[in-house]
Amino acid sequence: MSSRHAHAMRFGAQVRENGGVDFRLWAPGARRVELVLKIQVAEGERFIEVHGDAGDGDEEPSAKDWYQLFVPEAVPGTRYRWRIDGELDVPDPASRSNPDGVHDFSEVIDPRAFEWRHGESWRGLPWHEAVMYEMHVGAFTPQGTYAAAQAHLPELATLGITAIQLMPQASYPGRFGWGYDGVLPFAPQCSHGSPEDLKRFIDAAHGLGLMVMLDVVYNHFGPDGNYLPRYAPAFFSDKHHTAWGAAVNFDGPGSATVREFFIDNALYWLDEYRFDGLRFDAVHAMLDDSRPDIMEALSARVRQRFPGRHVHLVLENDSNDASRLDVPATPRKFEGQWNGDFHHPLHVLLTGERDGYYAEYTDDPVAQLATSLTDGLVWQGGPHNWEHAQPRRRTSSAQPLLNMVNFLQNHDQVGNRAMGDRLAQLVDEPALRLVTALHLLNPPPPMLFMGEEAGAVTPFLYFSDWSGELRQAVTEGRRKEFAQFPQFSDAETRALIPDPCDEQTFLRSKLDWAARAGPQGQRWLAYHRELLTLRQLWITPHLPSLCTGLHRADRIGDKALRVHWTFGAGLMLRMAINLSDQTVSLSSTDQTMPVERALFMAGDVSGHTLGPWSGCWWLDRTRS
Repeated sequence: MSSRHAHAMRFGAQVRENGGVDFRLWAPGARRVELVLKIQVAEGERFIEVHGDAGDGDEEPSAKDWYQLFVPEAVPGTRYRWRIDGELDVPDPASRSNPDGVHDFSEVIDPRAFEWRHGESWRGLPWHEAVMYEMHVGAFTPQGTYAAAQAHLPELATLGITAIQLMPQASYPGRFGWGYDGVLPFAPQCSHGSPEDLKRFIDAAHGLGLMVMLDVVYNHFGPDGNYLPRYAPAFFSDKHHTAWGAAVNFDGPGSATVREFFIDNALYWLDEYRFDGLRFDAVHAMLDDSRPDIMEALSARVRQRFPGRHVHLVLENDSNDASRLDVPATPRKFEGQWNGDFHHPLHVLLTGERDGYYAEYTDDPVAQLATSLTDGLVWQGGPHNWEHAQPRRRTSSAQPLLNMVNFLQNHDQVGNRAMGDRLAQLVDEPALRLVTALHLLNPPPPMLFMGEEAGAVTPFLYFSDWSGELRQAVTEGRRKEFAQFPQFSDAETRALIPDPCDEQTFLRSKLDWAARAGPQGQRWLAYHRELLTLRQLWITPHLPSLCTGLHRADRIGDKALRVHWTFGAGLMLRMAINLSDQTVSLSSTDQTMPVERALFMAGDVSGHTLGPWSGCWWLDRTRS
């Protein structure tokens, strides 16, 4: 592959090598379509209207819905948009860049103008080496840009991170937001920088040995800036519905083009931007009765397109559908899934919180955590009343632990709290140090949420730069959402919940780099660096031989566990942890810990006792 490369796609604007630009739009709901070009000339701006060619009657039935034309005078940097039925100007839904926002002109980009420094040499890393770091570009640095985030990549690489996972970058309206209400899936968010800035960030990461993954949202479009219903209503289903409204049409009339749009988007990010993988948001809300369904088809195309690279596909799937998971590079399958069944019982143990979805984990959270540590998933089925969801039930078989992506915190678990408070604000330090070691020194690929590695106490709040009626609806809806929780039962308390649309809510969510450089931040950074070094030296090399169904967790008293994980050649990783503030005595000989050869110990540990919030890790080999 050349160090200068463009992803060829059916949608959008494509620059020809010998000059000029091809423009294409799928608009089955339009009667007439024109292209409006904004050409820079010496005397000012000039607008050119060009009527599109909708095809002729001899073409395939869907060809009449395509509007396409070649414009010789168009060049990289040309601004353009489409005029629908002479009355509505819209951006290109496959725009590579919308530098002035989602309601304004799209920009022609020539991807071949960017020269990659590490394009040929970088092939990614094996999945078992993944240590992920979830990052919101806008809140990661004071500047909130790709360039500013790039400057901190060496520190993350030195820490032991191997993969940056960016929260969604598809363009959304306004100056700030989480990114899950994007409306232009091919255009990086302009407030973070240009497409070239994002490519420089990825190229720099690859030069440091870091993978970069991208969170993508294929289950809905945001409510502001989504013009598709006006000229391409076939993008939306008339039989499926989600919590965000009409579902994306993956199985009805016109769905072949819709499916291709999203598959092309996945290929585009992996090809043109050389992302090393994708995290798919809320796939339980991607409703599709066809076979293969959209996720199976997408996985198959990705595996076919990138056989020589380590490209990783990760799900967020509240249904915990284990049939979608398999070893890396398996067609129609996915190698990872965010594992709430690790986080939720641990959170209940740490905080005592029982509201919302935590209620499901209050029935013996130690036992549920033990199941997660050995078998991966605890629950299956749809917990949120999604259409077609199976009844919620306990899992009956062990899953490969390398399919689980474990976390103590992420954008949801912090940001969906009313005050955006982090674990460092909720839990005493000895307990947090223990569960951090538990998280990083057990087999599944771990993920950190930005700032966690430095013990950050800055909140990460829900923020979104809506305006007008939508702003009022979101602000009121956010506060009403928490009325079901006892601590927010009265209106006066709910009024204290930060306004998501206030810029100060966003600014408060930015990491505090001065605190990171202080004694507390440096101590937490050193702790994470020590744990990740131990993981790299003693656990990661053995992960390819990790077994399934042979792991075991034994209860010691009320809140302590002794766990062993089995690898090939008789190797075992053992752990004993005390998840309470009471000392636990190990009564039998087979429960004692060989502290003299421990890989790591947290808290007060002896051969026969575990002090409050303590643990011990060591390796063993079984006798043949």
